[in-house]
Amino acid sequence: MSTYDDSHGATAAGAGRAAREPATHHDVRPAEPLEGSHQTYEKGELSSVSALLGDIANDMTTLLRQEAALAKLEVQQSAKSAGKGVGLLGGAGVAAHFVLLFLSVALWWGLGSLMDNLTVSALVVAVLWAVVAAVLAAMGRKDLKNVNGAPRTIETAKQVPDALKGNENRA
Repeated sequence: MSTYDDSHGATAAGAGRAAREPATHHDVRPAEPLEGSHQTYEKGELSSVSALLGDIANDMTTLLRQEAALAKLEVQQSAKSAGKGVGLLGGAGVAAHFVLLFLSVALWWGLGSLMDNLTVSALVVAVLWAVVAAVLAAMGRKDLKNVNGAPRTIETAKQVPDALKGNENRA
């Protein structure tokens, strides 16, 4: 660094406040160094402020990219685990279907032995399953009518642009 007034013995690299004070009221105080994440900037210099803001923007971009990459990785791992779980549940569903099928056949043969008529017992079992199907369909339809998405998430997502602008209370 250079000196700003050698006659008074103070230099910009001098210690304490005396190094930052001008020798007379006509002298300009030397710039204070600002430590940034990438380099040292001179305080008050327009190009330094621009460079500092540029570095901040680059750091924010890097941070956002890293957060997005982390989220993507977490979602992939969760999806992999969920896929395995769904596959196992699917297998369990197929097995349960066969259990119901064979229980239905057993009920059909049992009723057929009691009634001495396999045709009527088959119709009784079919009507029984039709009633079960109708009840389950009605319950499922009722539950689907109550689905309304993610209203709170949608509402808060609408507030993000205003929050980034510093207007959190609008919307």
